[in-house]
Amino acid sequence: MVPTIECSAGCRRLSGLVATLAAIWAAMAPTAVGAAALNALVWCDHADPELLGPFEAANDVTVNIKEYEGTGAGLAIVEQSRPGDWDVMVIDSIDVRRGVERGLFAPLPEDQLPIEDLYPQVRLDQFTMADGKRYGVTEKFGYNTIGFNRDEVDVADMRTLSSLSDPKYQGRIAVYDYYLPVIGMAALATGKKTAALTADDLPAIKDVLLKWKANARLVGEVTASQTALATGEVDILVGGGEWVTAVLAAENPALDFSIPEEGGILWSQSLAMFADSENQDLALKFIQYIMSPEGQARLATSSCYWGMPANTKAALTDEQKAVLRFDEQPEFLERAQLYPAPDEALDKKMQDVWTDMLQAR
Repeated sequence: MVPTIECSAGCRRLSGLVATLAAIWAAMAPTAVGAAALNALVWCDHADPELLGPFEAANDVTVNIKEYEGTGAGLAIVEQSRPGDWDVMVIDSIDVRRGVERGLFAPLPEDQLPIEDLYPQVRLDQFTMADGKRYGVTEKFGYNTIGFNRDEVDVADMRTLSSLSDPKYQGRIAVYDYYLPVIGMAALATGKKTAALTADDLPAIKDVLLKWKANARLVGEVTASQTALATGEVDILVGGGEWVTAVLAAENPALDFSIPEEGGILWSQSLAMFADSENQDLALKFIQYIMSPEGQARLATSSCYWGMPANTKAALTDEQKAVLRFDEQPEFLERAQLYPAPDEALDKKMQDVWTDMLQAR
């Protein structure tokens, strides 16, 4: 996720408002397309002309895009659309199986994709494959972790989550308002693994969240929290990462991110092809382009938000690699953990804990 990036980090639950708007979105969906067009349901980073232009020119096609935020919203749009309306979809890697279970996605030919060039930790076969078939391919990833201004903080403090509750940072912190990754970070601060969280872990997690809230100047959604860091209103963004700092590096090179010793929360997005697409050959070409070294570099540095390319052979410049901390990724990935994936009952309890934190004074 993730500026409009909320998707990069991914995957808010579908709200009542989104459900109401789904019918409106569906009415705006494209009609069935011919060979000269591809219809893509995507996140904002895929709207960049610098990314789409080369593919359109090389294939003499038009890519019609519709942006959405959060898996729930995307699936609602699909459910309100007609069969064949969409050809490809960007989706949180951990949610690919949700689409497979609904019969939405077609298997992808592994031998025609650079699977072996992906970072092993982001292939996420347990989520992107089903019954031995691949239905999604990870294209981009990053971290919800600590974003900060190097000129205003003790950089050594940013190596541990415990610094976020240090009184010296009171009023100098923003907290990204998305409960899953930040609760995941709080879990790491208590020594817990995100994949094994239970309701018994929530009291300790809540205690950490309340300490962070006590130091926070604001708890805000993507744009508000990013703006606060960019303008100097705060010096630290809890839940930030390269998706915040990299895109702003040209304007303020002091903005940076760290993966603390306790770890960071990994977000990952994948491409999938719709089973009822009438343009599967073109859809596969699009996926192949996005996964190519050139496509990966353009996607990683999209004007909407930056992130790490999943393909280790992405054609990034040395400067772009430095901003993304490209050479440090193997070590970062070793310490990263996936988003919490609670069942419905635990998810409700997590949201209750988050609400209590938001309302605390």
